[in-house]
Amino acid sequence: MNTKKTSNHGFLGQKMIVLPKPIQEQLKENALSKSFYITDIGYYPKAHGHYVHRENGAEEYILIYCTDGFGSIEYMNFKTQLSANTYCVLPKNIAHIYEAHSKQPWSIYWMHFNGDLAHGIFKKFQGLSNKNPEVVYTEYRISQFNQVYRLIKNEHALSYLEYANLLGLNFITSLLYADIEKNNPVHATTLVEKIKGYLSQNLDKTLKTKDVAERFNYSNSYVLNTFKKQTGYSLIQFFNLKKTQKACEYLKFTDLSIKEISFKLGFQDPFYFTRLFKKNIGCSPLAYRKAN
Repeated sequence: MNTKKTSNHGFLGQKMIVLPKPIQEQLKENALSKSFYITDIGYYPKAHGHYVHRENGAEEYILIYCTDGFGSIEYMNFKTQLSANTYCVLPKNIAHIYEAHSKQPWSIYWMHFNGDLAHGIFKKFQGLSNKNPEVVYTEYRISQFNQVYRLIKNEHALSYLEYANLLGLNFITSLLYADIEKNNPVHATTLVEKIKGYLSQNLDKTLKTKDVAERFNYSNSYVLNTFKKQTGYSLIQFFNLKKTQKACEYLKFTDLSIKEISFKLGFQDPFYFTRLFKKNIGCSPLAYRKAN
């Protein structure tokens, strides 16, 4: 196997482990791990200069999950660009090249794996309609990867390694079957209710969709689509409606001026606030106050 790397200096904050061959052989024969076992695992943050070329491929299948930046992957006639929250599974024993973007290098979680299920995992990835699948970023998925890493790094007792590899399999399947989780109505409803609560508690702020997406660790597109599907409103439309409702309370129960109410609800332009209020309520703030 011919491997060429141009970044031999490593990357600040990187971590990696290669399991010794005797332990790999033990896992290969073990009833609970022979279906799926990890041979190498690691994390490369901001991997500037990262470049790997294996002329004969690797002896294992490879998962690369990108959480930031950009990079490219090539094998056989397949070529893809990875960006934040996308991933790729590479086949074993097939020549490949992958490298980080020169100006915006990727941060990647990766693992090499083998076992009876390994080829099926690769075929599942190959069969996806989107060859550059995007998944929702979750802290839980990252914490699960870190748990797998810690177990493999610190424990060589067989029961711990069995557990680590079962968790590793769950990590990969959470990527391959991410659409099932995204389309789970219970999950979507819970998320939307959390977002509604967050918006209601921050009516004095100017929030954009990306702010809410970052707050809950989801992509902009997922938050937009899920919220609209569940409520019938875009997130910003809903936020402005809640602000308008709050404005009605201020107009009815306080002596605050239109300008003061505008500022209290995160609008720096009272004229824009007035137009928005009239659009949502059907009359100007002043007319509403006089009528109530």
